[in-house]
Amino acid sequence: MVVFVLPSTLRRWVSGRTEVKVFAVGADRDSPPTLGSALESLRRAHPLLEERLRDEYGRIRRHISMFVCGENARGLGGLDCALPPGAEVYVLPALT
Repeated sequence: MVVFVLPSTLRRWVSGRTEVKVFAVGADRDSPPTLGSALESLRRAHPLLEERLRDEYGRIRRHISMFVCGENARGLGGLDCALPPGAEVYVLPALT
């Protein structure tokens, strides 16, 4: 299970919830889930939210940062970032 923690600006697409839980799996039974696989699960459950997080090529949008275990996912491999069991992914839009 992966928990996406959302800022108030993105909650309207998930009925106002602060967190969204999804089930994500690895490429095979021996590999952990990745941020990319968690976002695919999120897309199936909440497509309107997910399209605000990724662009038409499937990349994390430039104005969105995602933090896994307190570190920016871009520095951990981006969509290939391995997620530990029970991972919380904090989603933060850029501030302007």
